[in-house]
Amino acid sequence: MMVVRSVVQPFLPRELRGFLFSGIRGFLSRFSNEMTMVIDEYDGINPNELYQAAQVFLPAKQFPSMRRVRVSKPVKEDELTLAMDQNQVLVDTFAGIKLKWVFASRQVGSGNRGLNSPASREVQFFELTFHKKHEEVVRKSYLPFIVSQARSMKQEKKTLKLYTVSFDCGYGGNYHQKLCSVKMINSIELAETLAMDLELKKKLIDDLERFVARKDYYRRVGKVWKRGYLLYGPPGTGKSSLVAAMANHLKFDIYDLELSGLQGDADLRSLLINTGNQSILVVEDIDCIVKLQDRMSETQVAGASAMSTVSFQENQVTLSGFLNFIDGLWSSCGDERIIVFTTNHKERLDSALLRPGRMDLHIPMSYCTPCGFRLLAFNYLGIDHHELFIRIESLLEKARVTPAEVAEQLLKSNEPEVALRDMVTFLVDHKREENEEVI
Repeated sequence: MMVVRSVVQPFLPRELRGFLFSGIRGFLSRFSNEMTMVIDEYDGINPNELYQAAQVFLPAKQFPSMRRVRVSKPVKEDELTLAMDQNQVLVDTFAGIKLKWVFASRQVGSGNRGLNSPASREVQFFELTFHKKHEEVVRKSYLPFIVSQARSMKQEKKTLKLYTVSFDCGYGGNYHQKLCSVKMINSIELAETLAMDLELKKKLIDDLERFVARKDYYRRVGKVWKRGYLLYGPPGTGKSSLVAAMANHLKFDIYDLELSGLQGDADLRSLLINTGNQSILVVEDIDCIVKLQDRMSETQVAGASAMSTVSFQENQVTLSGFLNFIDGLWSSCGDERIIVFTTNHKERLDSALLRPGRMDLHIPMSYCTPCGFRLLAFNYLGIDHHELFIRIESLLEKARVTPAEVAEQLLKSNEPEVALRDMVTFLVDHKREENEEVI
């Protein structure tokens, strides 16, 4: 087997090599006492947790039996990532049992690349081989051990990640969803650095901590372990910053769900299935998604042309599909997940979206308050009192200024005296402009 591999590897395409080696292993297994377990990347349409655990667990083992190792360094990550290369062998031991791992792949899909044919894609999997007499030990002890170890390893090295959706175009114009991630570097402390009303902040923190501590409670009452939040208010009031602070507080990853790129409800369901547990799913500016605005009246529907209506329905996420995503059958495909919606115009949202069970807690994000200003002044200038504070706070009660605008003014100088005097001038000018607009 090793001789054949070394001879044909430089000459055969990767797909054919995988097929050939898999066939040879299958033939030889008929005359062997060994058993092979195949661990696919996906279990139907769901990610295979055992495959993901093996990806984390195996690179931590030694590689004396391997000739090729895949090495990468993700952007903004500090450490190198090691992984098994195609058709390489890794030998592990557990309770005195010798276990052989092989990482392989195969191509699936139609060989016909016509317009209506499905695109060919690569399916990856692990093969775990051991003596047949150890099957029960491997199944009941070794594989659960790998899952447990992988969870501990991921928790130790956990870095918050921001996921977004990208689309790959295959043969025949078929698009495939793919989740891409980047490491979140800037961490925002929910309790210490976020400029928002103190009582509202405490209410949110208590609600989040109560949610993550209620796993058994949700199971006992028969509810999906999830919670929905609506953040609403004018632009620049810190809605996106609050999402980042919530993720940092809970150590949850963020999935930025760009619904406008989806072709329909089926894409939305597929996206939901691929999101992980202990995560925050974010739908920003939900009022801007046309199909999710208040339902069209019968008059509007009757006045629309049939052709545009069909095209619209085929290429947009529908309200019913989105509601099913939030709290329907498909919402039960994960645990310990938070769904956050943001909007600048709460009044535009359909009432079906706003009820408890979908958007459980509504968080108003207001203009900068005197309390928020003091926190920003401490964060940006390192001061907690100044003679100009009273003047600034008085102006803030009359002028509608967002925390983002206040922060921008404080950034303009490192000298507190200069920054605060500029802040007074900015607030006076801003109030004058507001009065002129009213007139």
